[in-house]
Amino acid sequence: MRLPSAVFYQLLVVFLFMFSCSTTPKEEATLLIYGGPIYTVDSIQSTVEAVAVKDNIILFAGSLDEAEKFKTKETKLVDLEGKTMTPGLIEGHGHFMGLGYNELNLDLINTTSYQEIIDAVAEKVKTVEPGEWILGRGWHQSKWTVMPNQMVDGFQTHDLLSEVSPDNPVYLSHASGHAGFANAKAMEIAGLSILSKEGIDKFKVEGGEVMRDDFGRPTGIFNERAQTLITKHIPETTAERERKAFELAVAACQRNGITGFHDAGIGRETIALYEDMKTANKMNVRLYCMLTGWDEDLLTEWYEKGPLVDPDHTLTIRSVKLNCDGALGSRGAWLLEEYTDRPGHFGHETLPMPFVKETALNGLRNGFQVCSHAIGDRANKEILDRYEYAFEQLPDLTENHRFRIEHAQHLHPDDIPRFAELGVIPAMQAVHLSSDRSWAIDRLGEKRIKEGAYMWQTLLESGIPIVNGTDVPVEPLNPIASLYASFTRKSLNGMPDEGYEPEERMTREQALKSYTLDAAYGAFEEEIKGSITAGKLADFTIFNQDLMAIAEDEFLETKVLMTIYNGEIVYDKN
Repeated sequence: MRLPSAVFYQLLVVFLFMFSCSTTPKEEATLLIYGGPIYTVDSIQSTVEAVAVKDNIILFAGSLDEAEKFKTKETKLVDLEGKTMTPGLIEGHGHFMGLGYNELNLDLINTTSYQEIIDAVAEKVKTVEPGEWILGRGWHQSKWTVMPNQMVDGFQTHDLLSEVSPDNPVYLSHASGHAGFANAKAMEIAGLSILSKEGIDKFKVEGGEVMRDDFGRPTGIFNERAQTLITKHIPETTAERERKAFELAVAACQRNGITGFHDAGIGRETIALYEDMKTANKMNVRLYCMLTGWDEDLLTEWYEKGPLVDPDHTLTIRSVKLNCDGALGSRGAWLLEEYTDRPGHFGHETLPMPFVKETALNGLRNGFQVCSHAIGDRANKEILDRYEYAFEQLPDLTENHRFRIEHAQHLHPDDIPRFAELGVIPAMQAVHLSSDRSWAIDRLGEKRIKEGAYMWQTLLESGIPIVNGTDVPVEPLNPIASLYASFTRKSLNGMPDEGYEPEERMTREQALKSYTLDAAYGAFEEEIKGSITAGKLADFTIFNQDLMAIAEDEFLETKVLMTIYNGEIVYDKN
């Protein structure tokens, strides 16, 4: 039976209309990227040929033929020309304002001797007024190639520093941030010029140490919480200087391909600054912020009002940072057994463990993730114990807690499987191994190093993700160095040939995931970023060479060429 012509043509029009609707995308791309390897960190398709974006959202990731269906005359095209693209990198543990201030103050991170520090301060003295404070950060005595003649407990003394800066108070933070170095003028202002036995008792600080020579005189080194004896006398910064530091930090992130940043500990002044910057539309990096645990009143206020989960995904505050021990370099990390190179010394418990337990309970009750700094094996054990107690007390609130331990560098073997068992995320900065491993063995001895230090692969195999990063300004923000350390376990000069404890290195795929999707998971944000997947935010990093294929000895030559944030090119090296 033949259909009437009119009916036939009507059906044909309906069919063609339906067919065209099913094959023509409803959306139009504002940006189309193609022409090089694109690693998605998506479990369904690990690589794609092209990515189509509308405004700040990924429309499509797949073949170039399919992606081009989203293209219009107005679509901006980015031809990679053989370059490599990944999801936007996420700094999983850093100090955002510290990054900015490091560019304003003396940056000592590349100094290799005490003399270089003295020279840097001497030059700075020429440009400041008498009485003006000189501040800096980045020195690390264990990385010096030439050691000073006079040292006390492994640290330099202030005499040479004080000679070049008699009229200016100087305070130079250790690279770790867990110790500081003051000159005589700074100590005079703090009332610490001469410490009699009575004076020593007066200025003792729980959780810290004023280092002294054999005559009881302060050497200029202030460890852990003793730093406050000096820092409370440093004049407060100005609003203009704060804004400048913020802008410098944003620019540094963009140069390094960082589109997200986990800010590890901020106070009320910094919160106010960030809110102002967001209002002024200058928040061109996604900040995931941890409230500082030093301010109990601040925590109480936030417990009452609850987390801030920004619908724009630029400023989110939903976690608490607790500083529970010190750093290994300053021998402040809290250990189960004494330091190999300082018998009788176990490091410092810088925050009472009852407060950790209380905060873990409050975090669960009020919807806040708890992130605790722990480097030494005792600190890690004690924190895991307090977390476990809180989980047992409030089992109905633990389903998706995602509590973290920041650093988790040195673990007792018995505690390694507890991370996965308790669902506690280790946020570990791989580049610390490159910088620290050569001298860390002096602090811990071979047995503790091999059984529990930087246990990346063992933790991953146990079923828990690792959040990577640099701890900037402890280390430079450069993610290439941390990725290299992750899969080689070598120093940045390529030593040793086989890497330190090579069985614990990550694969390149694991390393990239730790800087993208796993970092997003560590901030409850894996549904909106961390992989190149349709529907997620359009944040990308473009490199000059293929991270997955380039020879190991050429990896550190990798450069960030372009950073795309929120669908916009915010950094272009060309």
